[in-house]
Amino acid sequence: MDQSKFEADRTKKCILESEAPECTKSEPCWLGIDEAGRGPVLGPMVYGTCYSPLTSGDLLKEMGLADSKTLSEEQRESMFEKIHEASDKVGWMVEILPPTYISNSMLRRIKYNLNALSHDSAIGLIEKVLAKGVNVQEIYVDTVGDPMKYQNKLKGLFPNISITVAKKADATYPVVSGASICAKVARDYSVKNWIFAEGIDTEGLVYGSGYPSDPNTKKFMSSSLDKVFGFTQFVRFSWSTAALIIEKEGVQVRWEDDDDEEENKDAKGSASLLTFFKRSDDDPKLHRHQYFTDRCLTSLTNL
Repeated sequence: MDQSKFEADRTKKCILESEAPECTKSEPCWLGIDEAGRGPVLGPMVYGTCYSPLTSGDLLKEMGLADSKTLSEEQRESMFEKIHEASDKVGWMVEILPPTYISNSMLRRIKYNLNALSHDSAIGLIEKVLAKGVNVQEIYVDTVGDPMKYQNKLKGLFPNISITVAKKADATYPVVSGASICAKVARDYSVKNWIFAEGIDTEGLVYGSGYPSDPNTKKFMSSSLDKVFGFTQFVRFSWSTAALIIEKEGVQVRWEDDDDEEENKDAKGSASLLTFFKRSDDDPKLHRHQYFTDRCLTSLTNL
């Protein structure tokens, strides 16, 4: 899988895709969605979709497509090659969400949790496939969160398409298995070929599966930690695993804001002295909404 587009900037989301087979634009199609790398603290999360005409269901079964987690890396690559060879009937698309993007999303001022990020990625893939002119009539999704809530959300967005959201969909529907394989192959390739912008020598480097419970992953994170600047872009620093290591092994930092907050109240927790200097003509109705102050937006007085 050519990832040169992603490798040009590993801090931004990236879409990789096949050409849409001509038959998928005229024949009714089914589309599956699954992800790879949701849980690891290392590397990107990848969402994948696979689609083909409904009449090609037997073709996908004959390929032996299965949940990517039950297959070896060699088997997954072999399955992806079969999908690629069937390009006249099967299309695919993946979105790579790098660690930096995931962490920045989850830690921004207005919270954007992993479930919301996952839903938006899946929705975006569906929209992009439809924009290619693919005649999608059925969608099958491996769930994130409550299946019925997720299904109703998707039905509200795509009311003219039959949608099924289910647990273990990647082991039930071949088209979801195909999506699972595309996503996992993309993640495996990215992790294996990651080049550290920070200049870390990757020769002989072992970082394990990327899951927080993996001893090799823990060892890598501790050994690669910069006590002042934290982790490389390969690490999801929004994960509690990363935060705990920084807290335990990193240099302790105290921000000036922390001192300011303490100075504005006495030992008994009294209100800030500033509250006693509030203007008598202060009108609460004139206070700016937090939406504007959070975004540093100001009123335009002169054109």
